[in-house]
Amino acid sequence: MLDAFATTRIERAGVALHTRVAGQGPGLLLIHGHPQTHAMWHRVAPALATKFTVVLMDLRGYGDSGRPASDTAHLPYCKREMALDALAVMAHHGFTRFQVLAHDRGARVAHRLAADHPQAVERLMLLDIAPTLAMYERTGEAFARAYWHWFFLIQPQPLPEMLIDAGPTTYVRSVMGKRHAGLAAFAPQALAEYERCALIPGTSHSICEDYRASASIDLDHDRADVAQGLKLAQPLRLLWGEHGVVGQCFDVTALWHERATAMTGRAVPCGHYIAEEAPDILLDEARQFFHL
Repeated sequence: MLDAFATTRIERAGVALHTRVAGQGPGLLLIHGHPQTHAMWHRVAPALATKFTVVLMDLRGYGDSGRPASDTAHLPYCKREMALDALAVMAHHGFTRFQVLAHDRGARVAHRLAADHPQAVERLMLLDIAPTLAMYERTGEAFARAYWHWFFLIQPQPLPEMLIDAGPTTYVRSVMGKRHAGLAAFAPQALAEYERCALIPGTSHSICEDYRASASIDLDHDRADVAQGLKLAQPLRLLWGEHGVVGQCFDVTALWHERATAMTGRAVPCGHYIAEEAPDILLDEARQFFHL
């Protein structure tokens, strides 16, 4: 998969970051979600690389990137720290200003990246998320039942880690396979990659720390933005699955209007995993939004 993409490994603050790059032109960073890796972009990245220098990265704690030790405040896995990883990755590949396409957890990193470093992010497209703070504050029964892993993963260690480590591939298949399209949405090679990386020692703890950070220090950062009246200044395009939980449980457009100055968006006929369930639609949207 992604055979045309060269592999590069860089280091920031003692954490190894696994990246893939292909193409020529303006920089476009693609950031994956949970519990996946950069391989989730395999149906769209090659086409995007015909016009852009496409950079794929594995977030810290995921894929073949490093799994740093955490602390009681979960700072090593806060989205502010992950955004600095993304900034370093793009700088390594020669870009101080670039565009971003991101899904799920990666979209939360992209939100923080654009908020903290507006000079670096030119435009961003986020897939199937509402702002983290709003989702926690407005959680109802339907969302809590569907996104059970949000509330499982944030429990104190070591219980979630122990349960995941009892069957890492079972965990991956359960989280991904119980969504709208089931496991049939994923290419066998991609699913095998997600399972391989779930088996890497330390993955369960890193995943939990990612979510623990989102339910603590990341919310502090988001609340500070709201208190200061800080909104994303970049053009923002949102896509969410019409059969997905986010669009069914939240008013995605209204919530992002509270956090961005120039946003547009729509539901697309698929579930949560847009890049794999509806790659042609995503490519059309990307070509229009990123001016391919």
